[in-house]
Amino acid sequence: MGRGKIVIQKIDNSTSRQVTFSKRRKGLIKKAKELSILCDAEVGLVIFSSTGKLYEFSSTSMKAVIERYNQLKEEHEQLFNPPSEVKFWQREAASLRQQLQSLQENHRKLMGEQLYGLSVSDLQNLENQLEMSLQGVRMKKEQLLTDEIEELNRKGNHVQQENLELYKKVNLIRQENMELYKKVYGTREDDEANGNSFVPYGLNNGEVSRVPIHLQLSQPDHQKL
Repeated sequence: MGRGKIVIQKIDNSTSRQVTFSKRRKGLIKKAKELSILCDAEVGLVIFSSTGKLYEFSSTSMKAVIERYNQLKEEHEQLFNPPSEVKFWQREAASLRQQLQSLQENHRKLMGEQLYGLSVSDLQNLENQLEMSLQGVRMKKEQLLTDEIEELNRKGNHVQQENLELYKKVNLIRQENMELYKKVYGTREDDEANGNSFVPYGLNNGEVSRVPIHLQLSQPDHQKL
């Protein structure tokens, strides 16, 4: 015959109940060990007997398992429990207000305000902090000025190069103009030197100045009067 089905309910007999608890507790711990090994799972098992005795099993550390459980539980409650989420953001807002107040206080001290209550050591530390900040500002300013000077030098070299190119073009145009001038006026001088200048037909230059000019007055015609 097969084993009969056990009804899941409280065992009234204390002796039988204790025997069943011991057997099932050992089996449960064995299953937890197998689960952690076979599936590479982090397992934590806590058992309290009816008499208040503690039995536990952890694949790593029971403290680490409980901390991980509490953290994940809190995150889960923040996501799915609106009141818990409100409390979370309220804590975050309070923390941010405290940080802002601290930053404002430090800023006032750096500006030389509300220095009452500070000791000589605190003032010395504040002075050193200001010196370091001032040194960083000066280094940044020097770097910016150096970059600007290099940029101006680069632009100046570029403009100088453009001026040289323009000077060469002007000289080339001037040389071409001189060549054209020589061709035009040099040809005219050669023509004059060779006697090719314009004179009236049949006269040369010497005869033009010696040609006599005769003028004669006409008498009025009395018959028409």
